[in-house]
Amino acid sequence: MASLSPPPSPTSEAAKEKLTAPYGSWTSPITADVVSGAEKRLGGSAVDSHGRLFWLESRPTESGRSVLVKGPDKAGDEPTDITPKEFAVRTVAQEYGGGAFTISGDTVIFSNYKDQRLYKQSIERKDSTPVPLTPDYGGPLVSYADGVFDTRFSRYVTVREDRRKSSLNPATTIVSIDLDNESIQEPKVLVCGSDFYAFPRLDAKGKRIAWIEWSHPNMPWDRSELWVGYISDNGDIHKRICAAGGDLRLVESPTEPKWSSQGELFFITDRTSGFWNLHKWIESRNDVLPVYSLDAEFARPLWVFGMNSYEVILSNEQKNLIVCTYRCLSPKFRMMCRQNGSSYLGVLDDAKSTLSILDVPFTDISNITSGLQCLYVEGASAVHPLSIAKVTFNYEKSKAVDFQIMWSSSPSSSNYKSYFSKPELIEFPTEVPGQSAYAYYYPPMNPIYQASQEEKPPLLLKSHGGPTSETRGILNLGIQYWTSRGWAFVDVNYGGSTGYGRAYRERLLGRWGIIDVNDCCSCAKFLVDGGKADGERLCITGGSAGGYTTLAALAFRETFKAGASLYGVADLKLLREETHKFESHYIDNLVGSEKDYIERSPINFVDKFSCPIILFQGLEDKVVPPDQARKIYQALKEKGVPVALVEYEGEQHGFRKAENIKFTLEQQMVFFARLVGHFKGADEITPIKIDNFG
Repeated sequence: MASLSPPPSPTSEAAKEKLTAPYGSWTSPITADVVSGAEKRLGGSAVDSHGRLFWLESRPTESGRSVLVKGPDKAGDEPTDITPKEFAVRTVAQEYGGGAFTISGDTVIFSNYKDQRLYKQSIERKDSTPVPLTPDYGGPLVSYADGVFDTRFSRYVTVREDRRKSSLNPATTIVSIDLDNESIQEPKVLVCGSDFYAFPRLDAKGKRIAWIEWSHPNMPWDRSELWVGYISDNGDIHKRICAAGGDLRLVESPTEPKWSSQGELFFITDRTSGFWNLHKWIESRNDVLPVYSLDAEFARPLWVFGMNSYEVILSNEQKNLIVCTYRCLSPKFRMMCRQNGSSYLGVLDDAKSTLSILDVPFTDISNITSGLQCLYVEGASAVHPLSIAKVTFNYEKSKAVDFQIMWSSSPSSSNYKSYFSKPELIEFPTEVPGQSAYAYYYPPMNPIYQASQEEKPPLLLKSHGGPTSETRGILNLGIQYWTSRGWAFVDVNYGGSTGYGRAYRERLLGRWGIIDVNDCCSCAKFLVDGGKADGERLCITGGSAGGYTTLAALAFRETFKAGASLYGVADLKLLREETHKFESHYIDNLVGSEKDYIERSPINFVDKFSCPIILFQGLEDKVVPPDQARKIYQALKEKGVPVALVEYEGEQHGFRKAENIKFTLEQQMVFFARLVGHFKGADEITPIKIDNFG
């Protein structure tokens, strides 16, 4: 993570053979159609009792429909869709969903997107018809997520979000659903009283249940609590203990509880060090012990249900081994690991407190699923798109002896390998003396073209959403679309991002719209000063919170010459009034006083805008409602700024339909090319009308 390396010399033999053309005008086979077709998302993976792999994939070509798929039984076979065509596996609990299905034996229980009811289906019988388990409330008023089977009482235990009384303040509880009763019953409430719940997890005997809970004004990564409940013979929780997070003197956010087969409770928390590390609960004295301490993040913020950052497995000596993924950006640690990446797959020996790194091609790893003598790992790298890989152990379970891709979000991406721009992790100075921030920089890359030595490339800077989220240096054809046409691209992890510990994450508290904007501007300046970008052709884009950072950067700073906001926030006060329960107090932590709400809302400073802006908005978005885009569009149009607004029917927070993903990408490209780029793009794209332009 040093400063930027010098740009490659255009006088090399390879460069002499290339065609010379202006940056931004290069032709590329990575088209918007290719990108939109590669936008499959993963909604989790699971293994049944026979060791067969299942995964949930979202398909842009089917309007974003999510389908549960069974992997092939043997080499050469095709995967099989489990979900009938009239169903889609997706929950909208907390709007962001996740944890939409669970498999046990030959049965899957899943949330159906259209009505949000839970259904039971056989995964053994072909064309098995799903059977509803939860009541029909006349619409998608009640959602379920993050469920587990309780074999002791033949029931399903899950988180429920109930919007029957209030859509803005729904009641969240942990409930159980009887699996033996042929008539549909109202779910039984097991745990209630807090604003939010996640990770209900039962021990092997079904006698104890662990869960995570938190309440306003906290988000789960600010402060949360780990509880353990003892289950009586009638299925009720008759006693409960707060295992972590209850001491107000200790700031922590426990997450991802998991029972070992021997009845020990493991979880991840960031007490003391500020980094999410693995810990173990000592039941006899209600104490917590660290399993292994490292300045690294072994978990991610709880934006979606059902995350699985580690698995507890048994060694051949029947001792606990913890297979885990963790993120570490320490230069010293990266040198020690001799790996080109910041995300690692490791095996922790609980008894010896040792950590072994598994050598796998992925440099970014998210969820892990334990198989029969193997692991299934969701991950990616600079040359691998989001994929699921089967990792086979040696006998001691200390090394990976085989690595096989089982599913890929873009199986044909390797066809474009010669066009891939590899990300370079950069560390750049912020406006705070002695403080750094991070980004992934992608230089222009095309095996056929080069630009003249005198020209510097246009730069598109991306500000990620969340804002408590992060960007990762993995293959994203949406980025390669730009770089293969001669754009430089930088993806910024501004202060407030995840992956660098609590202190880095909390830089944004009370300063949203300041730190993120400053860091994005500092990153752009760093690249310009390093000769990596043209200071007169700097553009910025972002979605959701990244859309807010985009608008704020254009309103309050003069670094960028144009911007694209995807479902971004223009009015902070309106967002606080209209957004959903999960984030309804989040913004207070990020902004501060009423004066700050006014002074940091781009809608209140339309007179400061002077450069072109294009806006994209889903009309069913409940996180950032359409009024946000419409208000800023109308104000900028009246002011005379070049502006365009694209609205999509049927889209929510984030675009899932292939045609909309394609249109958004192409219109950003032609918008920037026409208004800032000073070049003619090679693609034939019909631009939309831009108000106050031409």
